[in-house]
Parts: sequence; C-alpha cells; structure tokens
Amino acid sequence: MALDDATGMLLDAAVDVLIPKPLVRILSALFLGFLIVGLIIFLPMMSWSDDAKAVESAGQPPSTDWRPYSVVAPVDTGINVYHDHFRTEEVYPDWLLDGLGVTKTCNPTFEGTWQERYEADKEACWDSITTSDIVYFSGTKIIGTSPDGETEIHILDDPSDGHGTAVTGSVIDANPDAVIFFVEGFSTEAVLAAGNQPLVDIVTTSFGAIGSLPVPGIETGTYQTVVVNNKIHTGAADNTPSPAVQDATAGPPWSIGIAGYAEEGDDQKETMSGSYPDIAADWTQMLPNHDDVDGYHETSGTSFATPRTAGILSFVLEHLRTEVGDYGSGASTEDRSGMLVNGMWPEGHPNAPGEAMISNAMVRHALNLSAWYPSFSTWDPTAGTMPISPVAPCTQVGWGVVNMSNIQPMIDHLYGTALMPDRPADVELCMQVNQEAREAYWGVYPSEEAPERPLEVASRD
Repeated sequence: MALDDATGMLLDAAVDVLIPKPLVRILSALFLGFLIVGLIIFLPMMSWSDDAKAVESAGQPPSTDWRPYSVVAPVDTGINVYHDHFRTEEVYPDWLLDGLGVTKTCNPTFEGTWQERYEADKEACWDSITTSDIVYFSGTKIIGTSPDGETEIHILDDPSDGHGTAVTGSVIDANPDAVIFFVEGFSTEAVLAAGNQPLVDIVTTSFGAIGSLPVPGIETGTYQTVVVNNKIHTGAADNTPSPAVQDATAGPPWSIGIAGYAEEGDDQKETMSGSYPDIAADWTQMLPNHDDVDGYHETSGTSFATPRTAGILSFVLEHLRTEVGDYGSGASTEDRSGMLVNGMWPEGHPNAPGEAMISNAMVRHALNLSAWYPSFSTWDPTAGTMPISPVAPCTQVGWGVVNMSNIQPMIDHLYGTALMPDRPADVELCMQVNQEAREAYWGVYPSEEAPERPLEVASRD
C-alpha cells in the first residue's frame, strides 16, 4: 500500500470519529441551503445592477437625486444663449447630459454686451463647434446641436434673424423649468436629431412651405418622432388662411397642427392663420431678442403659438411626473414602455398602487377635450380680425383655443381627479372628418419624392 493511500485512510477514519457521517450529511445540506438562499438574494441584486447600468446608459436617472423634468426640442434658426430668458442656477446632472449625448460643454460669458460676450467666447466655444457636436451651455437651460451645418456660427442665432430665440422663449414662458434640446436646422435630418433623441418629450417646428403648398416637407421625420418613438410633435400651420390638412408641418394626422388666435383684449381669430387645424393658440407674445442680453419684442404668428403649446404640454408632463414619482423623460419602448409618463400612482389615489402610464395619445386627447371656443359676442369689428363663427367653429380653430388656462384641467383629467366631459357631437364629427381627411391624404401622399423645384421654406411669423 502506498504511503499516500495509508495517509488518506487514516484521515478518513479520523473524520469518521470526529464528525460522524450523519452529521456530515446535515452540514452538507445546510451548506447547500445557504448556497441556494444566497443565489436567490444576490442574483436579483446583480440583475438590478445590470438594469440600473442599462437605464443609466440610456440617460434615465440612476436615482431620484434630481427633480422630475421634461425635455422640449425646438427645431429652428438658432438660439441666443446669452439672453437672460434662458439663464438658470441649476447645473444639469451628468447622467442627463450623457443621456442627451452631450459631447462638449461651453461656459458662456455673462458679463458685457452681446457682442462682447460673443467675442470673449469665440475661440474657446463658437469656433470649435462642429456639426456632430451636442453642446451644453452651462448656466443656461440649453443643450444645442447644428446637424445641418449650413450656418456661419453653429447653434447661435443668426444676427439678422432671431426666429429660433423667440420660438424657444415661448416654450420657456409656458414652462420655465423645461430642459431645452435645441436643434438648428430645417431639414428632416434636423427633425430626426430631436425625434430620435431618447430623452426628448416634445419636438416643435415652426416652418414650412409658404401658403401650405402641397409639397413634401418634414413629415417623414415627424412620423418617426411620433408614431415610432412615441413622442409629441407640435407643428405650425401657415400664416395664411390656407387649410392645414395638406401642410407638411401641421397637416399629418400624427402631428398637432396649430393655428394662431388673438388673445389679450380681443377674443377672435387672426385673419392670417391656417384653417381647420387641431387647435389655435396665443398669436402675439412678448419674446426675447436674439441680439442683446435682456431685451424683448412683441411678435406674432403661428411660429410662436406652436412652441407655446409645446411648453404647455411640457408643463403638464412635468407636473404629472412629479405626482407619480417619474424621474425620467422621453417615451422609450425599452425603458419606459413607450409612455411619456411612467411611474406609480401615489398612496390615496384610486388606482394605487398600480402603474401610472400616460401615452402621447392620452395627452393629445386631454388637449382636445380642454380646448374651447370663444364667444362671437366678444368680437371687435375694428380689430382687424375675424370672429369665431358660431356655426362649425372647428373649421377655423379645430378643437378650439388653448392657453395657460388649459393646464389645470388637463392635469386633473390625466391624473383622474376631475375628468373632462366629451365634446359636443357636432364638434366630434367635424374633427373626425378632419382626421380622416388627413389620414387619407398623408396615407397616399408620395412623401419620399422630391419636389420638382426647390422648396421655399419660411418661418411662420
């Protein structure tokens, strides 16, 4: 017998004496039990960790260490990042900037005139921005990008055209806490830069063919934004009385087409505004200048009624997210089940503790229910506008007028505390005809074909 074998037999005998075999079986069973319990406990934790990393990589917050928020993406001429209107003391968290794809941070100068600030930042910031950059302007509410690249200074508003600054100012007026993902450009690619960004909630566009000519525009980009990516698109109708149905910005059935409406002292529709839209919104507003740091000007057009509506919807989303503990944004099918609001109903809510899930279609339905028709009796014949007809007013302003007064009814309806009634049958029928006409038109229109002549694109102010 080999020495090793003898040693092994002696050890086995010693074990049998010191630890009887029944006890060995018990200890083995206990060890196996602890192993199974450990796997049950730690495997889900490992899975949760992987999920957290996946969510974090998609830009959703890994914790609730920031506030509920909403991201609005204006697509337009450029933006004046130096204006006080866009300043904030907040510092956006790294996970938000990562989720928005930020590649560069600029630290704007906030002393001196607009020109002095631009000159101070020219070399470090403006001269180094490329078309592939997504730039966070610290100290502001703005993340910007310029994918079209057809401007002398990327992202910054053209000194001769402040359209994008005014458009974005209108969003902020309706929701001062909105995060702005600004895209400079007018192309389908520019729209997709916003629409394909996972954290964006709402894309708003205020440009299109003059006179709502029935020619291709950005409809393939907005289709991707809304139908595929579950976001909201607000599109400006033309400033002429042309019907909005065939308009490539306001007409597609997946878009919310917006005309203008004269607020303040005279409650009537402007004569120069697209007909048969989804809604009408505030036509004339005081908005920030593009070439100074604190000035404002009065301006009118569907260009500004449209982003005002986007800001209103953003406010509604942000409020609902606060109520249900939703600290993300966008409507990703992977992270948010395609929902714009994705949280849990709080204790005391009739649906608690169920999931609070609100889609773009539900938000749009609440918007339609909240709209209203002004009275014909308020019309001033000397105001240069036309009254809202008491007969088929939907052909003028769609579902009706929307302003800041619509916010609370929408929130209450979507939260379930005060449901809004259905609209009258004649309004429902009128807007059903509108929707069917749009679906028929845009279902067969050859969107992929290029127009026979260059398309003249105009801002709608």
